[in-house]
Amino acid sequence: MKKTFLQAEWRMLAMANYAIDKKILNKYLPAKTEIDLWNNTCYVSLIGFMFMETKLKGLKIPFHTNFEEVNLRFYVRFKDKSEWKRGVVFIKEIVPKPALTLVANSLYKEKYETMPMRHSWEISDEQVTVEYQWKKKKWNSLRVITRNTSSLILQKSEEEFITEHYWGYTKISDTKTSEYGVEHPKWEVYDTKEYLIDVDFEDIYGADFSFLQAEKPQSVFLAVGSEIKVKEGRIIQ
Repeated sequence: MKKTFLQAEWRMLAMANYAIDKKILNKYLPAKTEIDLWNNTCYVSLIGFMFMETKLKGLKIPFHTNFEEVNLRFYVRFKDKSEWKRGVVFIKEIVPKPALTLVANSLYKEKYETMPMRHSWEISDEQVTVEYQWKKKKWNSLRVITRNTSSLILQKSEEEFITEHYWGYTKISDTKTSEYGVEHPKWEVYDTKEYLIDVDFEDIYGADFSFLQAEKPQSVFLAVGSEIKVKEGRIIQ
C-alpha cells in the first residue's frame, strides 16, 4: 500500500465544466492513458478551491498551510492489468506560493504557475457565494452563487464523473507518465443559482483554450469538499 504523501482539506470547490474537441487534448495526453468521456462528451474543467490544513508527510509547512488553487484539467483513464483507473490531467495549476510551484515543477514535472490570488466566501441562511480570483495581466474570476442547501452527488451523474476521478496522471515525456492516487469520500454539492466567469483563457492557458472565452459551460456547480489524502506515486513507462 502506498504511503500518504500529502494530507489536506479541499473546501468549496467551484467547478465550471466545458465540452471540448478531444483532438485539442492529444498533445497533453500522458503516455498509456486515453481520454475518458461522459455521455460521449470530452470535458475540461476550470476549478477553484481552498487547500486547508495542509500537511506534507505529516508536517505543516509554515505559511503554506492554507492557500487558494485554480486549475484547468481534463479526464483520462488508464488500464492497469485488468483494472480501468479513472484520473485527471492538469493543463495548469495556479497557486499563490512560489515554493509550491518550484517543488511541484522541478521534482514532479507538474504544470504549476505562481500568481497573486484571493478568494471570498459569503454564507447566509439563503445562499452561498464563493469567488476565486487570480491575476496575470488582469484579475481573473470564477464566482458561483448557490442555495444554502447541499445534497449528496447522485450515482452516474455528471457531478459524479467530474468529482470522482481518483488518480492523477502527469506527462513526463512521450513515453513516461507519473501516476498518483487521491482519496476522499463522496462529496455533497450545492444547488447553483447563478455564476460569473471572467477569465482571459488565452493569456492564462494558451491559444488551444482561447475558444473557452466565448464558450458557455455545460455545467457549473459548487462542491462542499472534504479531507483528502494524496498517495506517493510511481512512474509508468
